[in-house]
Amino acid sequence: MIKLGLKLGKKLGNIFSSKTLTEEQLLSLEEELIIADFGVDFTEEILEELKKSMNKNPDKDVKELLIEIIGNKIVPAPVMDISPVTVIIIFGVNGTGKTTSVGKLAYLLKNQGRKVLIAAADTYRDAAIDQLQIWAKKADVPVIKQTQGADPAAVVYDACDSAVSRNVDALIVDTAGRLHTKERLMEELSKIGKVIEKKLPKSKKIKLLTIDATTGQNGLVQAEQFNQYIGIDGILLTKLDTSSKGGIACSISAKLKIPIYFVGTGEKLEDLAVFNKDEYLKSLFS
Repeated sequence: MIKLGLKLGKKLGNIFSSKTLTEEQLLSLEEELIIADFGVDFTEEILEELKKSMNKNPDKDVKELLIEIIGNKIVPAPVMDISPVTVIIIFGVNGTGKTTSVGKLAYLLKNQGRKVLIAAADTYRDAAIDQLQIWAKKADVPVIKQTQGADPAAVVYDACDSAVSRNVDALIVDTAGRLHTKERLMEELSKIGKVIEKKLPKSKKIKLLTIDATTGQNGLVQAEQFNQYIGIDGILLTKLDTSSKGGIACSISAKLKIPIYFVGTGEKLEDLAVFNKDEYLKSLFS
């Protein structure tokens, strides 16, 4: 069960107990949704639908209607069908928790009985490879690496060969953090994608964008830029434990039609969960 520190249900108890909403109550609801990082546009869209739905369903709970409306806008993640060799590319801006998420995801997949390999393609950041190796050791998963400053695409090239020879189920690629506004770095990410496509043309590829739950609406801008350059198959929402919000991921999912796959809920190796929108919304509005 996803546990959030922010509980909109407690703040909006009087609203949720009403059958009709006053203008003041709607403003309060709007404010709390924006505080939870759902964003102005997405919030307005939600409230417009809520008002229409209340008119059609006058006997239905406001909270129940609200959860239903938001839930219908979040794109459901398909079951991650891992088969030799599925390549999972993890990317995002600096500081979103990519490397720790790679370790957690490797641990999660290994515990599902999968054979996992990690590619240390973050060759830019100081000590990035060392940090990844620490997490990989905790997860007991091997790492393909080169020295700091090496060509990330060359690391991925070697990792693809190794993944085939070792007959792994999943190859997880850790990439360097990059600002979504830096074209050269974004093109480097695209180059990594091309290498994977060339080396493993028949393999399934899953491109996951890490979004920091504390980022706010800038996360939507990040997602739009990354989607333009490399395409995004899903979202890995990090630091949900510190933010206790996560509404931005729902906004991204709704606008770009991208599913949320995983959520990071703590600092421990096992603190990565498959995203469940019903659990998330139930916790947020409890």
